[in-house]
Amino acid sequence: MTIIDAQIHLWAGPIAPPHHWRAPYTIASALRDMDQAGVDRAVNCPAIWDLEANDYAVQAALAHPDRFATMGWFPLDGTADASVVDAWLDKPGMLGLRFMLAAPEMADRIASGGLDWLWAAADRRQIAVALMVLPPYLPAVADIAARFPRMRLMIDHLATNPFEKLPDAAAHLDALLALARHSNIAVKATGVPGMATDGYPFASTHDVLRQVFDAFGAERMFWGTDITRLPCSWRESVTMFTEELPWLRGRDLDLVMGEAVADWIGWR
Repeated sequence: MTIIDAQIHLWAGPIAPPHHWRAPYTIASALRDMDQAGVDRAVNCPAIWDLEANDYAVQAALAHPDRFATMGWFPLDGTADASVVDAWLDKPGMLGLRFMLAAPEMADRIASGGLDWLWAAADRRQIAVALMVLPPYLPAVADIAARFPRMRLMIDHLATNPFEKLPDAAAHLDALLALARHSNIAVKATGVPGMATDGYPFASTHDVLRQVFDAFGAERMFWGTDITRLPCSWRESVTMFTEELPWLRGRDLDLVMGEAVADWIGWR
């Protein structure tokens, strides 16, 4: 089984938000921890709090193309247009894009159509775009998926707020599951231990995972960690899925633990 983490952050600078307590998280740190945990590869989502993180992602992909790929980001300001997408995708190791659209002023652009140029550019190129988006905007994401069917969307962290615990963290679950009817939407089961109300193996989260799995299937539910903020080890994040979920076995387990996300982003 090839184990691929669907989301980590690499950065070398001293700045980080308080909840990302493993800081900074360098290429060397990640390789050491991945080897210890039995993680073969990781999708790097460059830290938005470090302006050098995109360049650092290129370094990681060039030095270790068999271990790191990148879902990069760029400022969605007045200078951004479809040409920026092309320039970004030309960077080594860049397999898609990832944007944090949780702030109200950014999230409102999802529903208003203010980012349609971005979705159209991704749709023409048939690339993957990951989104950190809050629950009130999930219906707008469904509309985007319907209008741009060749773009492959990925919803970060099951659309949960990283600061909430269950049951509040899953209050939006029905809205998330409703997205499964769109074949071009997948979900990252990342950061899951962070919403647990108990310790390893975080049994309080298992029913949520089962419902997501039943809705999206093994081809569109991706294991991952967001390791720098989790209250557990990388190895525990692995074994939580590989050993503690009796309904996740065989081919389904292979897909969830890595094969499906590699296929979704085109990481051959």
